[in-house]
Amino acid sequence: MKAVILAGGEGTRLRPITYEIPKPLIPVKKKPIINHLIDFLARSKAITEIAVLASRSHESDFEEWKKEWRKELEAAHVKIVYEETPRGTFGGFALLRDWLGDEPFVVSNGDELKDFNLDEMIEFHKKHQGIGTIALVEVPNPHEYGVPIMEGDKIVEFLEKPQDPPGNHISSGLYIFDPAVFDYADFKRNFLMIEHDISPHLAKDGKLYGVRLKGRWYDCGTLERYEKAIREW
Repeated sequence: MKAVILAGGEGTRLRPITYEIPKPLIPVKKKPIINHLIDFLARSKAITEIAVLASRSHESDFEEWKKEWRKELEAAHVKIVYEETPRGTFGGFALLRDWLGDEPFVVSNGDELKDFNLDEMIEFHKKHQGIGTIALVEVPNPHEYGVPIMEGDKIVEFLEKPQDPPGNHISSGLYIFDPAVFDYADFKRNFLMIEHDISPHLAKDGKLYGVRLKGRWYDCGTLERYEKAIREW
């Protein structure tokens, strides 16, 4: 399987840090967040290649990162693909469609630390034969995130930051998609979001599943959460 790390965001909630450095390149324990994600993906025997979707406006930063970590990136078969303009969390997949081929693929947000059993998630996806699978993680503050409404293992809807969440599991920003997901993507629109343009339609068609995974997960998307990740990772 191939994997994609979404690294094109502007990181507005992490300013002023992200005025100087792209969010995925911010360090945790002296190592960029994106390196932790590459390590996580590479631990799965199923993952053979990784693409990083980054913004052209951050090209100089990512090229310097590529030089500094060259050996590690070559060992994990990592390549960088640049988006000329912001395209959302799914719009950039138009640039990767041919590279991804006809096999299922893994997608991860670029601003989170993850330590799960990815192979368990892959087996779950194969067993349920949906088009999409989302890794769900349990948190004490689900009202700050998107919370799924489940029917068994199926996700039928997401509630965005609900005041009264139906449970403590949220999306961890880790997905597996079958190539059939591209049937749900109108790439004539340059900007597409997994959360708004893909997942709701998969859920409506009964093709979206959620797997509850145990492990460590840290959202580094705000200054407060980033500090917590540094303290606890």
